[in-house]
Parts: sequence; C-alpha cells; structure tokens
Amino acid sequence: MSSTSPRTYRAVPHAAAVITALLALLPIALGAQTTTKAAGMAFPDWPTSDGHGMLSYPWFAATGAKFLEHGHRLAGVLIGVSSIVLAATLWIRDRRSWVCLMGNGVVFAVIVQGILGGQRVLLDARGLAFIHGSTAALVFSYMWGVAVVTSRGWFTSHSSEGSSSPSTALSWLSIATYVAVYVQYVLGGLVRHQGQALVEHLVFAFVAALAILILAVSAASTGQKWLLFPSLASGVLMLVQLVLGAGTWVTKYGFGDAGNPVYGSTEQIAFRTSHVLNGMLLFASVSVLVFRIQRLRWLATATGRNMSGRVSERAFPLSAGIATPGGTRCRVWQPRQRLRSPHRPRSLWVKCLWVRRRSPKFP
Repeated sequence: MSSTSPRTYRAVPHAAAVITALLALLPIALGAQTTTKAAGMAFPDWPTSDGHGMLSYPWFAATGAKFLEHGHRLAGVLIGVSSIVLAATLWIRDRRSWVCLMGNGVVFAVIVQGILGGQRVLLDARGLAFIHGSTAALVFSYMWGVAVVTSRGWFTSHSSEGSSSPSTALSWLSIATYVAVYVQYVLGGLVRHQGQALVEHLVFAFVAALAILILAVSAASTGQKWLLFPSLASGVLMLVQLVLGAGTWVTKYGFGDAGNPVYGSTEQIAFRTSHVLNGMLLFASVSVLVFRIQRLRWLATATGRNMSGRVSERAFPLSAGIATPGGTRCRVWQPRQRLRSPHRPRSLWVKCLWVRRRSPKFP
C-alpha cells in the first residue's frame, strides 16, 4: 500500500489521539478532587473566576476550594485546545472521512462538557454536576476509541496461527460489559452527587466485576495478541477498583471496629478520588477492548474467516480477493451484473450473478 493511501498507519494522528486522551485525565482528576472536597461552587461566576479571565486569574495565589475549581477550569481549557489540535491533525494527516468526523466529535463533546460545567455553576445545580460527571466518562472512552482507530494495530491486526477470531457471542459480551461498567459508574455518581443508590451501587459492583472478568478471560483465550493487554489491564483495574471501593466505604461510612469516619480526612479524600479516577481508567480499558474486539470481528466477517482462522469460500465480496498471511490463493465470491433486458424496465432490474473465481497471489 502506498504512503499516500488513506488506509496507511500514520504515527502523528495516533500520537495526537493518545496525548489528548491522557491529558483528559487532568480535568477528570481535578474534577473528582473538586467534588470530593465540595469545591464546585468556589466561584459564583463562569467563565470568569471572581471577575478575572480564565488565564488572568492568580491561580497560584489561590488556596483550597478556589485553587481546585480554577485548576479544573484550566484543565478544561487545555483539553479543549488539545481536542482542536487532534481534529485538525486528523483532517490533515489521516484522511479517512469517518475518522475525521470522530475528531470533530471529540471537539463537540469537550465543548458540551464545558457548557455543562458552566451551567452547573451558574444555576448552582447538583443535578447538572451529576450529568457533567456521567458524560465525562463517555467522552473519555470516546477519546480512547479515536486512539484505537488511529493505532498501528487497527491496520495490521489479523488472526494469526494458533488464534481464533472473536465470536459473535464475545462481540455482544463486550458491548454488554461496556454498558454494565457505565451503569455502575452512573450509580457511583448518584452516590457522590445525590447521596442515592448506595445499595444498588454495591450490588451492581459484583455484576460489573463478573462481566469484566468473563470478558477479559474470554478475550485473552482467543490468542489474539492485540486483545491481550486491554484484557489484562481490565482485569487488574477491576481488582484495584474493588479494593478502592472497600477503602472508600470504610473511610466514609466506617466498618466494624474501624472507628468513626472523619469527613474530609486525608484518607477519605485519597480513597474517594482514587476510586473515581481508577473507575475512569477501568471504563477506558474496557472501551479499548470493545473497539478491538469489534475490529477483529469485522475483519473476520469481511475476509470470510471462520472461528478456526481459515478463509471461508463464501467470503465477503471483494474485487481483489483475500490476502492470506502465507500469500496463498483463496476462493472468493464476486458479483457480476447480468446484461439488462431491453424489454424490462431499468428500475426493476436488480439481479446479479455470483461467479466463483480464484484470486491471484498477493505480494
């Protein structure tokens, strides 16, 4: 494939996508800290801070709640600039129209997040704070989705010997796990912002954990190297999340002889903030795993691969045939139009013949 092809891996767009996704951790971490210390209303105005501009406010001279809230706002500005750079990079260097539109979607999502955060301040609405935090998880996972579709593995991944393509069941399991993790995150947001759904959050934690465990083991058992790291990361982050959740419970509500919890203590702030941040990372790792599973599943369908990794004769119609890892010939089905009868209206002629032919060897 030539270097000018839009389906060639390009390092710059992928680097921009990864940097943007990593920078998104800054407003997430500061936002979690702001919520934990109830500093969301440190300023009554927005987008100014006590009448100062976003960049002219003396941030380093501020302390406590104002330091956290304005830091959260500055981190939002940073991720906004980074998302614009990402979108521009995709339009200039990637040239796949649907990926460029995904870059535009990142900019749009960041703008919506900023507006939600601002309205939360202007209206002093904790409900908007809950929505702001819940949609942040979707935006973060979406950014990692852009990182996946611009990665090298998106172009080079295929089923190798000793591995099998993801099954339809695994594909649906990944989607169900994604939904389960997000529901659990929303329930956690209700506990943090509204003081509701505590029991539901505790019970559903085990449902989400079981789904993640089954997905991670199932994805790793396919033998696909591209799925190994996100599977391992999801499993490890899930275990860490359970430990942090237990620590959050003990430091906030107490347990047995652990004593009465102290509101605003260092231990409580550390556990609650880490619980939110690790939950975001867990959701992102599951998102990456979902994107990769769907990609491999699509490749298996497009090239006619069955579960054993061989090429099926009833393949997806491709004019150039199918390239196998060994460069051998494979059978494909190609459509050939039947000549239109002069006695039949053009609008009714929709039939075609399927002709089986051998494809040439690929270099």
